[in-house]
Amino acid sequence: MLKFVILLSAVACALGGTIPEGLLPQLDGRIVGGSATTISSFPWQISLQRSGSHSCGGSIYSSNIIVTAAHCLQSVSTSVLQVRAGSTYWSSGGTVAKVAAFRNHEGYNANTMVNDIAVIRLSSSLSLSSTIKTISLASSNPANGAAASVSGWGTESSGSSSIPTQLRYVDVKIVSRDLCASSTYGYGSSIRSTMICAYSANKDACQGDSGGPLVSGGQLVGVVSWGYGCAYANYPGVYSDVADLRSWVISTASNL
Repeated sequence: MLKFVILLSAVACALGGTIPEGLLPQLDGRIVGGSATTISSFPWQISLQRSGSHSCGGSIYSSNIIVTAAHCLQSVSTSVLQVRAGSTYWSSGGTVAKVAAFRNHEGYNANTMVNDIAVIRLSSSLSLSSTIKTISLASSNPANGAAASVSGWGTESSGSSSIPTQLRYVDVKIVSRDLCASSTYGYGSSIRSTMICAYSANKDACQGDSGGPLVSGGQLVGVVSWGYGCAYANYPGVYSDVADLRSWVISTASNL
């Protein structure tokens, strides 16, 4: 795998975030070069927490189903997991719900990061409102260069151990799978069939954003998964391809 790639998953020791156990030191996931925002602009966003500390992001699929990344749920039990929804701040406000069950994609591979997606069932349903809304799953990928946004409470620079308390977002452009795997960028054959990329100079997701939403055209098109550093030139952020994994999410959500 790529050297120095920091698993975009969680990070945040200084401000109370936790680094999930069992994660490989290979991805990255924070909001770099982004702006502060409020949950009203991203009402599908949740904070996935371990023992009360922010760990990863996620998206509200239904009142009791969350979509996140499989790498966020390695070596963990439901007893320490909860979700905070409807708040601009990961540490206060909104609604907190315990996790009743979760399922990682059966084909998830921690070495290649293929099928890096998971579904969570909450122990109680969220009350949908202006700050707690579901988001639909994309059934096809947006065009190369399409506008997209990614949001989360991840760190603001690669390797940082502190996370912001307020939700942040960044605007990026979709990079098609074929282009992301081409010589234009540095990943080559590491880009697999269940991945999609997004890029903007000096802007990216980073540690703590893992599992969070990549949104384009009002639909969930990607789940923050991995990348080489954060906002590194020639290395787009890599996301789980929701259109490709859509049928698995729908089936799993109805049977979990």
